[in-house]
Amino acid sequence: MQDFNPNDIGNINNNIFGLPFDEDSANIIFIPIPWDVTVSYKQGTSKAPEEIFNASFQVDLFDSFKKNAWETGFAMLDIDQEILKNNESLKNYSNKVISLLSNGISPDNSPEIQSNLKIVNKGCLDLSTKIKNLTKKHIENNKYIGVIGGEHSVPLGFIQALADKFNNFGILQIDAHADLRIAYEGFEFSHASIMNNALKIPQISKLVQIGIRDYCQDEYDIINKSNGRIKTFFDRDIKNAFYEGNTWKQLCNEIINELPDNIYISFDIDGLDPKLCPNTGTPVPDGLELNEVFYLFEYLVSKGKKIIGFDLCEVASGNDEWDANVGARVLYKLANCMAK
Repeated sequence: MQDFNPNDIGNINNNIFGLPFDEDSANIIFIPIPWDVTVSYKQGTSKAPEEIFNASFQVDLFDSFKKNAWETGFAMLDIDQEILKNNESLKNYSNKVISLLSNGISPDNSPEIQSNLKIVNKGCLDLSTKIKNLTKKHIENNKYIGVIGGEHSVPLGFIQALADKFNNFGILQIDAHADLRIAYEGFEFSHASIMNNALKIPQISKLVQIGIRDYCQDEYDIINKSNGRIKTFFDRDIKNAFYEGNTWKQLCNEIINELPDNIYISFDIDGLDPKLCPNTGTPVPDGLELNEVFYLFEYLVSKGKKIIGFDLCEVASGNDEWDANVGARVLYKLANCMAK
């Protein structure tokens, strides 16, 4: 630590971002979850933890918002090879389900779909339980945690573990999709169902969604019937507010006023403009700029909100390192704001 120079080139022999920390010495732990079992369009997010790790060595450690934030100590755990193995195995079953459904086969008339769904749903439940137990252990050791997906279904166990510690907290969701579908495609723990599943946790008093621009009628109805528990800032409404002369700071004040003091941030990379994440699983036109999101994060911290945990999901690989490059910078900003 005494010999570490944050201005030097990133040392690939160190941990993430080239930092000289490990699981014991770091205060903020990144837990990689290489999982894309229920992805319904483009796969590849299971490779994100490794690719973000590799890209992180190119991130400059200086951040004017939180100088020397790296001294808090950030470290990523090793990728769990058992999770990776189960992911590859279960994708054979989920891909078959999706293929049959896409060809108009009803689950009611297909024992194969029903059998495969049982296998996938059990595997996803086992993963969620494993993540809950792992994150709870680190929480009890006074660590702060960021989960690196993988698809957006993976943070559920972590959110459940936080609910054992915090009686009241909100979720700030950056996303192109509402993710309020009920067991999408029959997968109880679908990436498209993460917020529906999270809202089953009574300790979550508020879900604030930003950048939503791809959703179905059922999800729209869930939002409108939530009695204010869900507040959605649709991307279209954000853009219209800009066209009518509102500033991003004004909108950020509206967003922050909807949130309780303790906040969990769930960052699906497809909430950004797809020029920043072209290889994500389900890219959608329009979306947020990176600096808009960073401004929001910094602003909510300056307003006294506390980030109790976060996830970064749906970063996918392409023919270059662009998505991972952006993802690494998002991860560093989230960690810095948590450290602040």
